[in-house]
Amino acid sequence: MLGLDPDPGMLWPATDEPAPGISVEGSPAERAASAVLTHCKALIDATAEACVAVKLQLACFERLGAPGWRALEEVAAHARARDLLVIADGKRGDIAVSATAYAQALMSGIETPFGAVAGLSADLVTVNPLMGKDAIEPFVMAAREHGAGVLVLVRTSNPGAADVEDLRLADGRAVWEGVAGIVDELGKPGVGEAGIGDVGAVVGATEPKHLARARELMPNATLLLPGVGAQGGRVEDLAPAFAAGRAGGLVTASRSIANAHQATGGEPATAARAEAERLRAVTWELG
Repeated sequence: MLGLDPDPGMLWPATDEPAPGISVEGSPAERAASAVLTHCKALIDATAEACVAVKLQLACFERLGAPGWRALEEVAAHARARDLLVIADGKRGDIAVSATAYAQALMSGIETPFGAVAGLSADLVTVNPLMGKDAIEPFVMAAREHGAGVLVLVRTSNPGAADVEDLRLADGRAVWEGVAGIVDELGKPGVGEAGIGDVGAVVGATEPKHLARARELMPNATLLLPGVGAQGGRVEDLAPAFAAGRAGGLVTASRSIANAHQATGGEPATAARAEAERLRAVTWELG
């Protein structure tokens, strides 16, 4: 899976041409958004045949203001046109009205007295569970109404994850194991014929020692596996995630694909395609 977290200062050399629909004669935000859009579309076109989804790091678009959100919408539409699932990675987390509003923005949209307002129509969204189960439930409800899914942060890929996620609860479980139990509970009603539910989990590839336990606690969850490549995770270590079948794991790589040309010295699109194909081949063997 292709992760997109574009840095306006580190775009492919081939992205000098203006992107349709965004002016290059306007503000710095508009010019940056235009370049980001062109870069992301080129990356998608280069790797689409080797990927099942794109993961859009929302912060990298939102920091460009309104032009960045327009670019985000265009990138999502382009990914769908290439038959890819769209994952909105914003790690949202709130309760009641706010959680519902986040879910509408990223998935279903909202009906207003002035007409319908479309959301991003993401297929999956990442959710922060720190505030508890009632901070996840509005996302799950909205996802089911929209035919989408939710990916809950369970055991993340960053080194600081141990500061909180590995703390012990009163019953002896780690915090992340308690969250995994919530994921399993919320996901049971959404398990389909293939045995995969619509509530999944983010489990970092940088700590593969947790994967077997995560799969034990969440037998029906799709596991999003970030941290491959630049963060040091290896696809070869992720086999337990695929115990539920090939749909049980989504391996995501961002910089290792986008910047593959820096190591090879080749043309960016060719290098990105080769790295995506390599990751797909290794993942296919695991499943």
